Amino acid sequence: MVQYFTYMLECANGRLYTGWTADVASRVEAHNAGKGARYTRANRPVKLVASWEFASKSEAMKWEWAVKQLSRLEKLKLIGDSA
Repeated sequence: MVQYFTYMLECANGRLYTGWTADVASRVEAHNAGKGARYTRANRPVKLVASWEFASKSEAMKWEWAVKQLSRLEKLKLIGDSA
C-alpha cells in the first residue's frame, strides 16, 4: 500500500517550504538537484526538518494546505512538536 507524506524543508535562506510526496527521500534529493519546486531551486540546499505520514494522497494534500496557512512561528512550533 502506497503511503503519502507531507514534508517541510528548511531552505538555504532559512525559509520553510512545505510539500507532499509518496517518497520523501527522493523528493528531498530532487529539490537539492534543482528538479523540485521553483522556490527551492533558487534557495538550495534544502534539508528535511519534518514529515508526516498519511494513508491517502488527499489527506497529505489537505495537511500540506493547512500547514501552508500557518505563520512561521506556528510552523516552528509544529516542527518542535514533531521532532
